Amino acid sequence: MRHNDFFWRRLHSLLGIIPIGAFLIQHLLINYFAVYGKESFNKAAGFVEGLPFLIVLEFVFIYLPILYHAILGVYIAFTARNNPSRYGYFRNWMFYLQRITGFIALAFIVWHVWQTRIQVALGNAQINYALMADILSNPLYFWLYAIGVVSITFHFANGLWSFLVSWGITQSPKSQRAGTYISIIVFLAVTYIGIRALIEFAYGA
Repeated sequence: MRHNDFFWRRLHSLLGIIPIGAFLIQHLLINYFAVYGKESFNKAAGFVEGLPFLIVLEFVFIYLPILYHAILGVYIAFTARNNPSRYGYFRNWMFYLQRITGFIALAFIVWHVWQTRIQVALGNAQINYALMADILSNPLYFWLYAIGVVSITFHFANGLWSFLVSWGITQSPKSQRAGTYISIIVFLAVTYIGIRALIEFAYGA
């Protein structure tokens, strides 16, 4: 691992933005169609479900990148030095929260895939408005989903800041502060989209 550590970590960072981050935004935007009604969501979800070679696309551009990102992320989390209580710096806390939300995000993704994709594969459900409305009508599931969504959006937005630094896009303190503002805006925007969709599924008509 040590000789190729730089390469593997760069790949880990890249995959967190492309394709995983891109898929996250696309997935949340599809869910947001629920705000415009059942038919709008079903039409958007149906379009995605109707893509040719969908299972291949999912494995190549979603599942395999997430698996790699998760495995290396767990390794980094257990080998990195986390001292937020001692140092108290903003970035140190962000570093610590990145690892915590990573574990929550991983557990949530596994659970969400089980409740949706696997149930569809088993013939027990269809990807439509009714499926998500049924899941989120349970208050416990709603709050667990909310925690999962916020954890994922934070992990992505904060990971975006790290990506900009590690890939040399933001080098100076000024540019890194700008990166912080960008990551905060991204976090607020994608979190709103995700939570708004959850509320619609749970309490919409």
